[in-house]
Amino acid sequence: MSDASNINASDEGSLSAEQQLPRHVAIIMDGNGRWAKKRLLPRFAGHKSGVKSARMAIEVCVKLNIDALTLFAFSSENWKRPRKEVDLLMDLFVSSLREEAASLHKNNIRMRVIGDRQAFSEKLQKRIEEVETLTAENDGMTLTIAANYGGRWDILQAAQRAVAENRTIDEELFTRYLSLSDLPEPDLFIRTGGEHRISNFLLWQLAYTELYFTDTLWPDFDKARFVEAMRDYAGRQRRFGRTSEQVEKG
Repeated sequence: MSDASNINASDEGSLSAEQQLPRHVAIIMDGNGRWAKKRLLPRFAGHKSGVKSARMAIEVCVKLNIDALTLFAFSSENWKRPRKEVDLLMDLFVSSLREEAASLHKNNIRMRVIGDRQAFSEKLQKRIEEVETLTAENDGMTLTIAANYGGRWDILQAAQRAVAENRTIDEELFTRYLSLSDLPEPDLFIRTGGEHRISNFLLWQLAYTELYFTDTLWPDFDKARFVEAMRDYAGRQRRFGRTSEQVEKG
């Protein structure tokens, strides 16, 4: 990740201070393998290129003062992929954490990982803990990486924790046990790659999130396309069960 100050205001297109921007953006970064296949490259080349798009998304969110960015990096279902690809993805995760840690800290970004870490190697678990500890006191944007994560797992572990503490569960209490309990729920969900589903990602948290789908493959999802998604969000009216007239009256 480069210094966020290198992003020029003009790169954000026609976004203005008057437009409503999301506080929290969640992204399924889909299409790396297909991007590589179109170029007659191994699938892993697409994953490596996808890291650059993730870096871009972080930089734009910092520039626009977005409070939180959550990236779906590896789902609990992705273990079904060929073993070689999974191993390469784990290696890429380790190297990316190592390479990006100092820059995240420099830019005052708090990074943490959500998901079941027990399936990860000790090396990867240690690297995650190191970066989380390094950035824990940062009070800028919160970057969350969802890895070995599933929305059903999240709901189940929240329920198990509540039961273990003998708590009578209501919606407010239950939410406190979920992985993103300290963040506002996502305002904008983006999925690249042409699929129109949320694929077991943040099932509870996306209840009222604005959904944005694009055919663009993740490595091709550049700054202009990200800003276009923000602009699309800014043009929507969020009613949360109310009528348009009620929203307009405030």
